[in-house]
Amino acid sequence: MPDTALNKMTLMNLEAENKSKRLVNGQASGILNWNDIAYPQMYDMYQALLSNFWKAQEINMQDDIKQWDSLSSVEQDVFLRLNAQLASLDSLQTPTMMQVMNYVTDPGCQAIFAVIAQQEAVHNESYSYVLSSLVSGGEQKKRFDEARRDPVVRRRNEEILAAYESFHQNPSLSSLFTLGIHSIVLEGIYFYAGFAYFYHLARQQKMVKTSTMISYIQRDEMQHAYFVSYFLRMLRRENPELQSAEAEKEAAAVLRRGAELEKEWARDVLQPIDGIDMEEYEKYVEYLANKRMRQLGMDNIFPEQENPMPWIHVFSDDMMNETKSDFFEQKSRAYSKVTERNGFDEL
Repeated sequence: MPDTALNKMTLMNLEAENKSKRLVNGQASGILNWNDIAYPQMYDMYQALLSNFWKAQEINMQDDIKQWDSLSSVEQDVFLRLNAQLASLDSLQTPTMMQVMNYVTDPGCQAIFAVIAQQEAVHNESYSYVLSSLVSGGEQKKRFDEARRDPVVRRRNEEILAAYESFHQNPSLSSLFTLGIHSIVLEGIYFYAGFAYFYHLARQQKMVKTSTMISYIQRDEMQHAYFVSYFLRMLRRENPELQSAEAEKEAAAVLRRGAELEKEWARDVLQPIDGIDMEEYEKYVEYLANKRMRQLGMDNIFPEQENPMPWIHVFSDDMMNETKSDFFEQKSRAYSKVTERNGFDEL
């Protein structure tokens, strides 16, 4: 696939118009006027992300603290492993999104990448907040060290990290496209086994406050994946070299590999848990991978199917478009709905 080097966005170019005509390698003044942007739907995406604003400290962990000792040793172990491992995945996102901002010449997209970077920092803090509520500092450090050394986690992280590092060393059109596909894998597939475990506990009325926080994180991640999918679709529209069959093959290969690594991770962390059918979960991963491919405007890579985990529907992307709430206590905290102009469901 032919490649084009990317130029950094200048902080201020008063000779250029405010509206950039290109997502990358365009010219823009550096002044953001939301009423004069190339893709007006970006404003709705920006507003949807802002409507998600939350802080970890909003969630009172007292109920989970009281319940912690009643969990089995296996439940506690998986709970702690997953918190640290999810944090290790999220740690890549804030600095990466900030770096992408340097090469995006559309000011609306720049603003959205900034919000995503901030939300990822909140997610990291949230995992630490949960752990600090339940276990000692020494135990927290131990779990984060284990996540860093875990071979399955390293395999997952290494593929994402390699794509991100490639963009860092050689910011180009193709490396940005590859980074975007890997980001979709990270945010749209990789977290879901961990999420499923916390929802599995919550449907038994266990650690409900943690599951509430996880639902907030998932809704953020879902919208991040939607935005990056939209960004890549527009990037391909502007740059014919990304419309090649080779680009589509790359996206399919990365998503397929991501799905296989997610299945491997799920078998590693969820196998000891009664009540989660691993065959069903693996079909759920394929369902997610297909959904991400369609969001990119590409064909399914696995046989098409409905969501094979009906019990998780309450936490699905569609349900979380409707409300920000404690799903088990039904204390509604209204999110603004995704609008037709967002087009999230049509991506």
